[in-house]
Amino acid sequence: MTYDHDNIFAKILRREIPSKIVYENEYILSFHDIAPIAPLHILAIPKTPYTDFSDFHQNADQNIIIQFYKGVEQTILALNLPNGYRLVSNKGESGGQEVPHYHVHILSGAQFSTKEMFKKAH
Repeated sequence: MTYDHDNIFAKILRREIPSKIVYENEYILSFHDIAPIAPLHILAIPKTPYTDFSDFHQNADQNIIIQFYKGVEQTILALNLPNGYRLVSNKGESGGQEVPHYHVHILSGAQFSTKEMFKKAH
């Protein structure tokens, strides 16, 4: 998959599209999803152009990877989620990825059951 510099997350990074920012540093931008699937649904995206989990982990500099995940942790700390959260990353069309820019979903505010999620998939 080739990176599309006109995807919605690239436009958000360039501030062409507004977002409700939760956390930002030089490596990451975390913001509220405009179509949440949980009471709290945050997207964390690296500020570097990678299409998905594999592209990011195979091609990004180790420091960028480390700093991105430290930024995910800072986002979680800023949100103060005492009852827990779920991290999700989708890859490819079959995996449910809608935007071709690597991102992590931070979901909270509901009871999540992996067992129920997989039961619905079959």
